[in-house]
Amino acid sequence: MKSAARKPPRVAAVLKMQEAYATSLPAVIRGEEAFQAARRQRRNAALLGAAVVLACLLLSAWVSEAHPATLWAGLPRIFEYFIRILPDLRWPALFADAETEGSIAFWFYRLPEWALLIVETANMAALATLLGSAVSLLLAFPAARNIAPSGLVYNLTRRFLEALRTIPEIVYALIFVWAFGVGALAGILAIALHSAGANGKLFAEAIENADMKPWDGVTSAGGSWFAACRFAILPQVLPNILSYLLLRFEVNIRSASVIGFVGAGGIGEELYKVISFNYYEEISAIILLIILTVVCVDLLSERLRHAAMGRLEAAR
Repeated sequence: MKSAARKPPRVAAVLKMQEAYATSLPAVIRGEEAFQAARRQRRNAALLGAAVVLACLLLSAWVSEAHPATLWAGLPRIFEYFIRILPDLRWPALFADAETEGSIAFWFYRLPEWALLIVETANMAALATLLGSAVSLLLAFPAARNIAPSGLVYNLTRRFLEALRTIPEIVYALIFVWAFGVGALAGILAIALHSAGANGKLFAEAIENADMKPWDGVTSAGGSWFAACRFAILPQVLPNILSYLLLRFEVNIRSASVIGFVGAGGIGEELYKVISFNYYEEISAIILLIILTVVCVDLLSERLRHAAMGRLEAAR
């Protein structure tokens, strides 16, 4: 009797579930069809974008005359040049003095002069990085959309930073060499201007990603725009700014080596001379010194960045 009394409610519940399933089935089917349609639309858009990019690449290759036959013919010559600049090291004389051919000392026979030029190049890069980053930090706040005083100030600052980083360092170097003469000053100013434009964009984007609650707190308490930038925004973005600054220092060492080709000082002038006179082994020695310098700067920058970030986190 008890089982018979419970049976009708169960049957009614099952029937109700079947009815609900039958009612929801068309909605599920429509949802699946909409999902598949959106998926096909995204896939077609991705294929169309890939086709446009491929067409642009082919067009640019045709305009620049980057023909596969030319690339295939010139590829062995690249390796031939690298083979030429390799030093003629010999194991029996590897650790002999600078007078013995085939030794490391003979390969780096001008190491004291090159070391001084490397130090000059690093000093140029460091000073230019500091000068350029100081300018970019001042311009980054009005160049950030979320805290710019006005739309006009924002657009003018942004366009000015774009103009600074659009002109290559070597063009700046040519101008300053003509104005101030051959030497490190031209290189420092050239790298500093380009660094100001490049870091200004990065600093401004870091500011745009900052939390605006501290900004609202400072301004609501009567703080000025400069006070809000100093106490609300700068502490948030300082780790990113430091990271970008150290990264730019590494890039500027490479730039300082390149602009020396136009007489802007540093190891670049010496590298230009040995390339011009086809002193192949000296080319490889100088390039190796530049690579080692960048590696050392990278390791030092990593330590400084972690130490500074640790102090900032502890201060918070």
